[in-house]
Amino acid sequence: MLAYSLTDTAEMRVLEPAYAAQFADFIERHRAHLAPWLPWATALTDEPQTRAWLQRYADDTARDGGRIYGIWQHRELVGGTLFRTFDTRFRTAEIGVWLAPDAQGQGLITRAATRMIAWAVDERGINRVEWRTVPGNAASIACAKRLGMTLDGVLREAFPHQGENHDVQVYSLLAAEWRAMGRR
Repeated sequence: MLAYSLTDTAEMRVLEPAYAAQFADFIERHRAHLAPWLPWATALTDEPQTRAWLQRYADDTARDGGRIYGIWQHRELVGGTLFRTFDTRFRTAEIGVWLAPDAQGQGLITRAATRMIAWAVDERGINRVEWRTVPGNAASIACAKRLGMTLDGVLREAFPHQGENHDVQVYSLLAAEWRAMGRR
């Protein structure tokens, strides 16, 4: 996938290490918004760190593992999605997402995640797609539900972040459920 259109003004494409400066700038501008949910939003503080982090995803992709995508609107990076894990042996993947506050409410994340699920299930044979979030992230929970995911349960205090151990809600969608919804 070089680029996938999400709307008339937005597209999703691979967030390659070449975009490190743009991504580092995005993180800096939106750190306060992202930091409560995403450890990398506080860990990535400059372009070299950001480039190395993106390179790890490029290396994972080369090994048929995790993948990372940016969402651009009007040619500006406004968010992204990733397969935090992507395991063809066990046929499982976990999606993660983030979006700038001014890009919210337009369906960009739902469209991008729908495209990712369709590719993972239909083209790569993934059977189970997971979505993990802390209970207080209402936007994330709403998106998981829009995608047709089911709450499997809660991993108690499984996410150490900012000096606290947070619960993690695990949502999932099975390939058979995806196909039954007729989504593509």
